[in-house]
Amino acid sequence: MANFNINTEKLELAANKLRAISHPMRIAIIDLLSEDTKLSVTEIHKALNIEQATASHHLNILKNKGILVSTREGKNIYYSLRHVTLKDIVECINKCND
Repeated sequence: MANFNINTEKLELAANKLRAISHPMRIAIIDLLSEDTKLSVTEIHKALNIEQATASHHLNILKNKGILVSTREGKNIYYSLRHVTLKDIVECINKCND
């Protein structure tokens, strides 16, 4: 059996990100942001047909876990994926459902 050096801190960070993603609405937000590079909370809540407060809640979780980044432009805050490779995770999950 091979001897592995396990970086538990790195594994815990990965698990935290996966837990943050593991909500249907958060997957939908990531999927939406993988199509558009940046969207405001208003654009997201309208596109997903959810309350603005609900969209803000999920965006906040994703941002706090390092999944999304936000930038302010005037009065609006726009959200985007921190790493575009996150869309590959959503694609992989969608393929597993086939």
